[in-house]
Amino acid sequence: MSPRTIFLSRLIGLYCILLVLPLVIHRQATLDLVTAIFRDPSMMFVLGVITVAAGLAIVLAHNIWPGGLRVAIVSLAGWGMLVKGMAFLLLPSGVEAEFLLRWLRNPQGFYVCMAPSLLIGIYMTYSGFAAKSHS
Repeated sequence: MSPRTIFLSRLIGLYCILLVLPLVIHRQATLDLVTAIFRDPSMMFVLGVITVAAGLAIVLAHNIWPGGLRVAIVSLAGWGMLVKGMAFLLLPSGVEAEFLLRWLRNPQGFYVCMAPSLLIGIYMTYSGFAAKSHS
């Protein structure tokens, strides 16, 4: 893998792990915080702008698909962030809020929402630290 792919894999992987763990440990506080953010249009705008910027940075730096699953997941994560950020900016504020909050309020739904991020984080962190750089 290229040094850029290794770095982004480590960054995204560790970010996912380090973010999901406290969210799961403090489930009720997470629900309260997410509800407050989703009900505040200015916070949704700021969240959208930051998410678009992060996604766009990854897409511009790493829009690489050939090279196996590990490489494609980094590119897919960037595109996913970009699309998510644009949804935050373009959808009416109540649309994404009610959809996600419906899932998060259900205890099983909460963990179903958190599991993919944690699993992707573990996979990307492992892939990033186990990879050998090919400059």
